[in-house]
Amino acid sequence: MEQYTNAWLAYPKKAKGSAAFWDRVTVVTNATDPVPVLATAVSELLCYEKESFSATLEVFERKLAKELPEEASLSELIEATEQKEGLVLLVLDALSKKYGEGYRIVSNEHVLFVVAGCGKGALYGSFDLIRMDATEQKVAGLDKTVIPDNPLRMLNHWDNLDGSIERGYSGESFFFAKDEILLTKRTRAYARLCASVGINATVINNVNVKQAATYLITPRYLKQLKNMAEIFAEYGISLFLSLNFAAPMELSNLPVSDPLDADVSAWWKEKMEEVYREIPELGGFLVKADSEGRPGPHTYGRTQAEGANMLAEAVKPYGGIIIWRCFVYNCTQDWRDKTTDRAKAGYAYFKPLDGQFAENVVLQIKNGPMDFQVREPVSPLLGGLLHTNQMLEVQAAQEYTGQQRHFCYLLPMWKEVLAFHTYCTKEKDTVADLISGRTFPQKYSGMAAVANTGADVNWTGHDFAQLNWYGFGRLSFDMSLSPEEIAREWIKMTVSKKKPVVDALTEMALSSWRTYENYTSPLGIGWMVNPNHHYGPNVDGYEYDRWGTYHRADCHGIGVDRTEAGTGYSAQYRDENRLRYNDRETCPEELLLFFHRVNYDYVLKSGKTLLQHIYDTHFEGAQMAKEYLETILSLKEELPPELYARILPRFQHQAEHAAEWRDRINTYFYRMSGTEDEKGRTIY
Repeated sequence: MEQYTNAWLAYPKKAKGSAAFWDRVTVVTNATDPVPVLATAVSELLCYEKESFSATLEVFERKLAKELPEEASLSELIEATEQKEGLVLLVLDALSKKYGEGYRIVSNEHVLFVVAGCGKGALYGSFDLIRMDATEQKVAGLDKTVIPDNPLRMLNHWDNLDGSIERGYSGESFFFAKDEILLTKRTRAYARLCASVGINATVINNVNVKQAATYLITPRYLKQLKNMAEIFAEYGISLFLSLNFAAPMELSNLPVSDPLDADVSAWWKEKMEEVYREIPELGGFLVKADSEGRPGPHTYGRTQAEGANMLAEAVKPYGGIIIWRCFVYNCTQDWRDKTTDRAKAGYAYFKPLDGQFAENVVLQIKNGPMDFQVREPVSPLLGGLLHTNQMLEVQAAQEYTGQQRHFCYLLPMWKEVLAFHTYCTKEKDTVADLISGRTFPQKYSGMAAVANTGADVNWTGHDFAQLNWYGFGRLSFDMSLSPEEIAREWIKMTVSKKKPVVDALTEMALSSWRTYENYTSPLGIGWMVNPNHHYGPNVDGYEYDRWGTYHRADCHGIGVDRTEAGTGYSAQYRDENRLRYNDRETCPEELLLFFHRVNYDYVLKSGKTLLQHIYDTHFEGAQMAKEYLETILSLKEELPPELYARILPRFQHQAEHAAEWRDRINTYFYRMSGTEDEKGRTIY
């Protein structure tokens, strides 16, 4: 029997309070076709009423009594619907252009309207209402309109058909096992959780498509995928698949997968007709090509645009899109070569192709130029591309940030990325502006996160890692939300509503990214991890390998010169950022070692030497991890027993592991430099 929590959708019993509208829900719509997502919205309200208040909402359906102005007042809504009390889901086709997938909530003490132009808007508005009531926010007297910032709000799962998950830290896959597709109660539970925070698309299989996964686009799996797509569609979620670029060779007798070969192009068109005939709900495909051994157009001397456009042409008749990852680089570098710089690869491959991609191709760009390190600069492709659909890729799976054994709330990092000024225009130049389509007209844009879920009972291994799943959905829907607002919401819905508990856990969450950075990688250098599994301290783990992930430490200093006098990476940015990064004095110190080679005795703005900063931050980070454990121990009587039992070993491990990080990193630099800690602490 499957065991899983309902996470933030577990509703404890509570009193109704003074709001009278939790007694009945009336659906008012002029939609001529059935709206399954609207039915889902009603079912979610019923679920909340039953679980929270041990009562059952009465459900009514009716048509609009009279036409409404677009900017209707509450009294006009009441008159047009003839509803003076209860919950009213008002969904009108005429409002679809105004609201898109958004909604308006307007209420008094007796009646509350969720107004939308489509079923998705009604669902998101219903979940917002539930969230506000569950977190004890005042709902009566409200009038707010929420329009999602990003058209695409997507999870990328790295699940394999054998049931394993690449970079998975929460158990086995709940999508696949033994090369079969799983459709269980958990499939629907997953869709509910995603929809509740506004996620509207999901890629269920690993971007590294191989073996059985290549056959997902064949009759072997299409019927099961259709069933999954239909479940997702009830929650406003589009199913996407990762695609093997070499499928024509692996699934047929074609000798090549050249995107300009007529037979290859014809094969893809025939294959997509077959796939979409069976799964018309399919959103499209995610492709990783020419990267880390994956096949792609470069094999045939073709560009990334030629590869993507061939596939885009095949899916266009069905409204499908191709999401093309920009994670392309040479992974066979020579560590002795100081001129080749992996950080430059993405921009070098894709900037010259700006404007050459089809209108239904979206380039998916990692937040940084390397690979989800705890600290990287924002990718120069964001703001470098002016004529191409683009979306931001972040990683909720904590591959390099503690692998869901350490508490590391990533929303503060993502907010910094979204707020970064690219200077591509005089206004609306932030990453948030770009990916939302506010800067340039884009047919498709948005945010994607590498998912952190698995079949563990709590979905994410560490219960508090749910914050990154929950937070990604909330932030991608509304980028104005602060990390603190989102953390407090999740804690109140999942852990406790008691103010001392909420305050303590929120403080931990907001400091956790910086804490992890402090006891691991200093000032943007990254990569000081064990090879392959990427867990635990190993300063030289990747230093003499082929991956281009070097820190260049010696007895004098550390860092990579990426200025125009060095590898030239900084020149990929627009002048304002190029000049800032080029100058050691103006370069943000948290990125100092990413852009500059610095001696250990260099004095930072704090007045400390670089080496003393390394010593101090590692001691401070380990101390903070110890204090996290002490906080959890102090809250034992305030936390749900099952939750406490699961998280205590995680925080014990984090405290111990942070001390190991501290000692290994500090000892490395002490022995490398021969310089004592000014504070006389033990360094081995």
